[in-house]
Amino acid sequence: MSYRLVVDTACDLTKQMERDMNVLSVPFKITVGDVEHVDNDDLDMRAYLDEMKASPDPIRTSCPSPYDYVEKLKECEEENIFILTISSKLSGSHNSAEVAKEEFLKENPNKRVYVFDSESASAGETSVALEIYKKMGEDSSFEEKVKEVNEFISENRTFFILESLDNLIKNGRIKKTAGLIANVLNIRPIMKAEYGEISLFEMNRGFKKSLSKLATSIGKKSSDFSKSTLVISHVDAIEKAKEFEKKVRELYNFKEIITLQARGLSSGYADNGGIIIGFK
Repeated sequence: MSYRLVVDTACDLTKQMERDMNVLSVPFKITVGDVEHVDNDDLDMRAYLDEMKASPDPIRTSCPSPYDYVEKLKECEEENIFILTISSKLSGSHNSAEVAKEEFLKENPNKRVYVFDSESASAGETSVALEIYKKMGEDSSFEEKVKEVNEFISENRTFFILESLDNLIKNGRIKKTAGLIANVLNIRPIMKAEYGEISLFEMNRGFKKSLSKLATSIGKKSSDFSKSTLVISHVDAIEKAKEFEKKVRELYNFKEIITLQARGLSSGYADNGGIIIGFK
């Protein structure tokens, strides 16, 4: 049986990974000031990050519409299609995909489509995408693949560290006064995805300390990662990401570690210097 994977761009796959995995991406749109950016391969990341930093206003995002998803589904010649989205508690992307699925199946009743809620974003969603791609190549039924991926999602972990609190302040996620105090005190929080929502994991002074604490915290999940892949997404922070990767390699036996630049949507919320990780 033939399979195809469709993801929204909260998933931080590189161009090469998309080609290698034969993945179709459905982009978010991100508005900075009066400029609307499409989160696709043509996005000028440097200009986008500079605009975001310079703007006094919060970014505004719009998720893919059901029409956007249907158009991508029409490109799929495969019989079986999996769609993967950002957490349904963070965006309407998942709902759009579900609506698109129903519309598409009315015209294509011979196909099968399943929409996965990653309960995450960025590196966490990328981690799920890699698992789906692996399952697509295995000799199991459509239903078995769905069951196994959903089990993976329930055990998948996503953490992120913020270098800058500016975007959280602009978006009203934390009070301006509290954010300014945190900046003055050099507090760099470790956040996590929990049941599809964002929550605080730990507060530390200094980014390096948070990176170190996050690395050691991974060991609370398991002592054996020989079958696991760790995904590290960064927002224009390759040196920090590589430093973290080196620390993790010293501590654990991950089968593979993939380090990549976050796409536009993830970068908009993690902000300049942010690090996001995803693993099971």
